[in-house]
Amino acid sequence: VSTQSTWALNMVREIICLQVGQAGNQVGSRFWESVFAEHKLNKKGREKQETAEGANDGFDPCLHGDKIDVYFKEQNGRGPDHNREQKRKKRSGKWIPRAVMVDLEPGTLDVVTASAVGKAFKPDNFVFGNSGAGNNWAKGHYTEGAEIVEQAIDVVRKEAEGSGHVQGFQIAHSLGGGTGSGLGTLLLLKIRDAYPDRLTKTYSIYPSPKVSDTVVEPYNAILATHQLPEN
Repeated sequence: VSTQSTWALNMVREIICLQVGQAGNQVGSRFWESVFAEHKLNKKGREKQETAEGANDGFDPCLHGDKIDVYFKEQNGRGPDHNREQKRKKRSGKWIPRAVMVDLEPGTLDVVTASAVGKAFKPDNFVFGNSGAGNNWAKGHYTEGAEIVEQAIDVVRKEAEGSGHVQGFQIAHSLGGGTGSGLGTLLLLKIRDAYPDRLTKTYSIYPSPKVSDTVVEPYNAILATHQLPEN
């Protein structure tokens, strides 16, 4: 196997995660809790140490560090090199999620910050408005959402520029509310325009008549679903 082929096999392709709206941020928070546990990171994003010698319950660079920088970036440098580059002599051991949290009202993002792994997120990656979408797809897509979408895309762009080889973007959002459906599909449209050669994946929560408490949820879902296949 040539050196170039080996490099390609070991090359990490980063994924940037967006959480939009109340439901999207709730689902995203649970997702990150699982990823933190999988990579043996504590609530602040630091590598866990063994509780006792030989316990094998701490962070192992060869096991838990494998492809960790798909979803994380190490503070002040790169982490395990996986045969890609020279390892740094001193590593911080603190990992920051490649996450962008977006909502049209600040309350939801306060809940994310107070979650189990909320302190590990980068404060600059929180983007929020002050008015909310009022369960209205048009407000999220055309008015209130349009006012902050460029700010959100700037944060996404900074994350992409700080990555080596971005593979794609994943978006968690609800199709029943105004922010997740309206602003979520607007962000998807902007990302496709800015990064047409990258993958996009949405985790979309559809409303159910058994749990829906707002009569306009089906309309929001239809308007948002129309946007999803096109992007």
